[in-house]
Amino acid sequence: MSLRPRAVVVHRRSEYEDLVARHGTHGQAEFFLSSRGRDIGDVERRHAALTAARAATSAAIPVEWRRVEVERDELDRFVFGPEDVVIAVGQDGLVANVAKYLSGQPVVGVNPEPQWNPGILVPHAPEAVGAVLTALGRGAGVLEERTMVEAVTDDGQELRALNELFIGHPSHQSARYVIQAEGRQERHSSSGILAGTGTGATGWLRSSWQERRSELALPQPTSPELCWFVREPWPSPATGTSFTEGIVPDAGSLVVAVESDRLVCFGDGIEADSMSLSWGQRLTIRRSGRRLLLVR
Repeated sequence: MSLRPRAVVVHRRSEYEDLVARHGTHGQAEFFLSSRGRDIGDVERRHAALTAARAATSAAIPVEWRRVEVERDELDRFVFGPEDVVIAVGQDGLVANVAKYLSGQPVVGVNPEPQWNPGILVPHAPEAVGAVLTALGRGAGVLEERTMVEAVTDDGQELRALNELFIGHPSHQSARYVIQAEGRQERHSSSGILAGTGTGATGWLRSSWQERRSELALPQPTSPELCWFVREPWPSPATGTSFTEGIVPDAGSLVVAVESDRLVCFGDGIEADSMSLSWGQRLTIRRSGRRLLLVR
């Protein structure tokens, strides 16, 4: 017999909760903010909006479904099941945080603050969750596949991301490597490399694209292609600046041969979850076989 669906409600602590945890009391948090010209009332209102959205989401889960809540910092220890429906209540980045831990589970993104959040990955209002879950339960949900990117080292380390991967030095030193793609290669000394998906091309990748006034056609969120950009490449007798952006086709890859004592690779801005790379290692970046199934 198949298991009943399980609703996994994912959230992160609000700024208000972080402030109280850090300073001990509401009063101390209020004093800290006021000393920096901020009103704790604004922080409390955003906390209240998130709390209300979580409550509305919980109430909308069908009574026959099982349910569990997971805080963002617990995701790396949580075991998702094939019967799970993931409900991410928060900012767009929360969906990116959870995506790499999934293997085909649908994700319902809930936007508690449409006046603050773009809602690209969290398109649903809290009051719409009931109808969305009911449709999913009877097999009528609309799913959108989002491409993910993965990095694989020559010693078997793997890392996936929904938006982008960053490869660079863990400090502010230059990253040294040889980049290989499209039958070309070039040795670089730079601030690092960004490589990611069409979803990521609405964020950090787009910033690099705009800064360099690139004419590269950025991939769409549902297309299988990836794009990549080198950040601040330095020209020297040994390093070049002519091969610093590109598209990775569906079956293609971008290879980075490390020429620094240490580089790191992390995804979606989560530096705490990174791979360490040493001199001589090779890192291959490609489209992941996994997709994010975003409920529309």
